[in-house]
Order: sequence, then structure tokens, then C-alpha cells
Amino acid sequence: MIEGEQSCIDCKGDLSLLHEKIFDTRFGVEGNFSLSRCKSCDLVQIRARPSPDELKHLYETYYNFGDVGDGKYTKIRSTFLASPLYLLWMALDGDLSFHSRIGQGRLLDVGCNEGRGLRIYQNNGFTVEGLEINERAASEARIDGFTVHTKSIERFQPEEPYDVVVLSNVLEHSLSPKEMLTHIVRVLKPGGEVWISCPNVDSWQRSIFRGYWINWHVPFHVIHFSPDTLNNMLQESGFEIQETRQESPAQWAAYSLIARLFAKAGRPTKQMRKPL
Repeated sequence: MIEGEQSCIDCKGDLSLLHEKIFDTRFGVEGNFSLSRCKSCDLVQIRARPSPDELKHLYETYYNFGDVGDGKYTKIRSTFLASPLYLLWMALDGDLSFHSRIGQGRLLDVGCNEGRGLRIYQNNGFTVEGLEINERAASEARIDGFTVHTKSIERFQPEEPYDVVVLSNVLEHSLSPKEMLTHIVRVLKPGGEVWISCPNVDSWQRSIFRGYWINWHVPFHVIHFSPDTLNNMLQESGFEIQETRQESPAQWAAYSLIARLFAKAGRPTKQMRKPL
């Protein structure tokens, strides 16, 4: 960890302490973490930032969901995502990953993990590729026939630009979010679109669950956006915002409740990966 940063990851403004002793409620990563808010731009961020190498190690160690909890969960989830029930679920609960969007053209899914989103976007009409720094997850996606590049967006040089880039719960993981957005512009066709979803640090769920809010997700979530801070960063990066909306997904509320009931510091919360 890069200890004790006293300036904002974006604007380099001064930081004020927001929360202390936040622990990982999902995978059981050891340690307590602090969060700060920028006095200038209002951006909330983790106080001791992981280095790029540390983040890569964390993803390769913990971001393989099939190894966590009951293996039945993974099978049931895969079956559900491929069923008409998933379309009904998105209609009722909100589409956080843009899985209901039909279209065509070249689509890049940044942070595609093991490729479950790639399959859905492909079925929706897009020509898909993925970007994933977790080598193990990328290998799983390639087994299913998908092209997945194991590079950061900063080092990625596509042969052709994309019509759509998807950042589904990705931007908050970035150590340089504005730089990431400038590289998204670079790989997009003129007039191309970026679809972004991320947790809302000003949400009612965060207010209710406080330190057990599932989307603190330390140390993986480096940045915590509000609608204003996200919109400001997008506009500063040269994007024209065409559509915004806020969803309050039942899944995130359920996970936060499970964390409040079962999470213990330094231990994975296996109840999040059980079918019941």
C-alpha cells in the first residue's frame, strides 16, 4: 500500500478523513482501511492506495468466484443469467451491466472477468472483445472462444476502434480514473459511446448500512463516486453525457444486509456465495 496520501487522486486537493476501520466484507482481505473526501472536488477515495502490482495480485487471488463458498452458486448463477428470468429481473430491479441493450458494432468490455458479460453482449448483436488484467479469469473467457486482452487500458492498442466501451463497475477500481477515461476516448470511434455503471457513495443504502455497505469493497474500490463527481470527471475528460439514471438494486441491498449479519474482519463471507 502507498501509505498516507494527503492529496486527491484526481485534483491533488487536500483530503479530510471520512471513515476509519472499514474492512473487506466480501473476500476477507486482511486489514482495516480508511476513506477520505477531497475538500476541493468532493471525490471520496481510499486513503492508503494499493499499487498496480498489489491490485493485480489481489484480483488474481480473490476475483475467482467459483473458488468461494458453495460451487452450486456458480452453476445456478450461470443458468439464471442465460434464462428469460434474467430479463424479467433486470426489468424489475434495474440493468446495472447493460445486459438488456440490443445493438451492433464492435464492443469492448473492460474488466470482463471470466466473460459472462461477453456472452450476453454477443447474443445481443455485438462483436465483442474483453480486457482483463486477471490472467486466470481471462483464460476462462478464452476457453469459451472470446478474444480477451490481458493489458491495462493505458497499454492497450486495438487494431480497430470500438463503437462501444463498457465500464460496468470498473471505473471505481482505477488508480487513475481520469487517465482511464482519456484512453477510453482513444480506443473509441468518433461518436462512439461509453457505458458506465458504478456505486453511488451518496446512496440511501450507504447511509443505512454505513461501514457494512457492500460497495465500500476495500481495497478493490479505490474511488467512490457521487452523481456530481462522476459527471464532472466525464465532462472534464471530453464526454458529452447523453443519459443518466440511478438504480437501487435488491442484490446490493441483500449483500449489505448479509455483510451486516455475517461479515467478520479477515474472513470471507461465504453466505454471499450460497444459493439460498
